[in-house]
Amino acid sequence: MNITYIIIAIIVFFFIVSVRVVKEYDRGVIFFLGKCTGVRGPGLILLVPILEQMTKVALRTVTMNIPSQKIITKDNVSIDIAAVAYYHIVDAQKAVVAIEDVYNAINQISQTTVRNVVGQFMLDELLSQTIEINQKIKDVIDVHTEPWGVQVTAVEIKDITLPDNMQRAMAKEAEAERERRAKIVAAEGEFQASVKLGQAADIIAAHPVALQLRTLQTMSEIATEKNSTIIFPAQFMTTVSEAISMIKGDSKQS
Repeated sequence: MNITYIIIAIIVFFFIVSVRVVKEYDRGVIFFLGKCTGVRGPGLILLVPILEQMTKVALRTVTMNIPSQKIITKDNVSIDIAAVAYYHIVDAQKAVVAIEDVYNAINQISQTTVRNVVGQFMLDELLSQTIEINQKIKDVIDVHTEPWGVQVTAVEIKDITLPDNMQRAMAKEAEAERERRAKIVAAEGEFQASVKLGQAADIIAAHPVALQLRTLQTMSEIATEKNSTIIFPAQFMTTVSEAISMIKGDSKQS
């Protein structure tokens, strides 16, 4: 009986030692006497005690911050850039066998790639073509990480810090641009107003009475301001004199 209990205990012990549970988002890379024999999981798997070892690899997407670093652009402007990269392991065996520390390797190659790619662009291009630059950085990193069984899904530049003198220069440039647009708008307004005034002058020249009506309207507007002095234009006085002469002539005839 004692021997039976001992055998059962040994079997239970080896079962506990050999059983492994691999989650849905993990894979287990199996080594038999140091030699990689394949990938198992997810679910319940059994290992040969002592002879087999397993290394777990997560397949979920990893968010990795690329720390801020100083970069010299193509037009010799010193800037600080921070970015973020998203990647996931597509081949668990390569991620374990081909590279020692896949996370640290991707972090280092990402920093180097961001510095090299951004240095190929002018500052204005960097600010206006962010999407294209992100795609180029992602493609370069993906080429380096493919032998490691890693796929980079996206790289985003999340922060660009400019020197204070460059910020002031860009602010002055933006202000000058706004002033230029304001002057253009004002000039276009003056041009349109002059065109309308020319059309109005043509209409008034064809109808002299319209000028008299406009004059009377202007005098009426001036009178509403409670002014004690009213200025009559010379042409209006000529018209008034003609009207008085006409009235006197009519009275003499009567």
